[in-house]
Amino acid sequence: MLMDCVRGDDAMLTEASRHLVEAGGKRFRPMLVLLASHFGDPAASGVVPAAVVVELTHLGTLYHDDVMDEATVRRGQESANQRWTNTVAILTGDYLFARASDLLADLGPEAVRIQARAFGRLVRGQMQETVGPRPDDDPLKHYLQVVADKTASLIAVSGQFGAMLSGASSHVVHTITSACEKIGVAFQLSDDILDIASETEESGKTPGTDLREGVRTLPMHHVLGGTGSGPDDARLRDLLVRDLSEDDALHAEALTLLRAHPAMD
Repeated sequence: MLMDCVRGDDAMLTEASRHLVEAGGKRFRPMLVLLASHFGDPAASGVVPAAVVVELTHLGTLYHDDVMDEATVRRGQESANQRWTNTVAILTGDYLFARASDLLADLGPEAVRIQARAFGRLVRGQMQETVGPRPDDDPLKHYLQVVADKTASLIAVSGQFGAMLSGASSHVVHTITSACEKIGVAFQLSDDILDIASETEESGKTPGTDLREGVRTLPMHHVLGGTGSGPDDARLRDLLVRDLSEDDALHAEALTLLRAHPAMD
């Protein structure tokens, strides 16, 4: 069903839409939909379409993320913006959102409302990450709120859809939604660590993207908030407050120091 949804009348759009689907991925969000459905009737008619909805939504955000991050690799393959253009990648992401909305309409107004609110959180989280904390914000609290909004919101919906559309009780739906929100936060924290620790062949993405874009993730907050007095600590703190987007040598140095820092533990 997922492959059918990324196939259209336009050959270019179909090729671009299938690009990331065929590249693989964990399918983590649709898996949660299917797992949560076992608290009710997993064969209920809305379960599989809901699983496709959350995956299409996630895929659409990846196309847009790669444009914003100027990424060259995604899922071990050339990113869509690198293979074609930023314009093609943005339009492909928009198309996937449209396909998700089309499926969602058949799941009822409550499902549409849940998805719309989660999508609003997702965009808000991405905006907050892009703009950064205000002078009076606690940087770590700001980061954790970004994580909850930009990633955990859709993962929470995945569990919510699976339980709700399978006919589970409202108490079970609420419990699963809450649990999946927390899973989503943990998932993003792990992904942020992998962005530092893993090489491209392991993660399928360009390492150190957050560092290059000036996005401070949990290990970086630990470094900046620490009291280490060694020369490497001081040097790393100095690098983390610099613009590393255009300097490959400084970016590589910062990544090497960060990987070896106790903050990673």
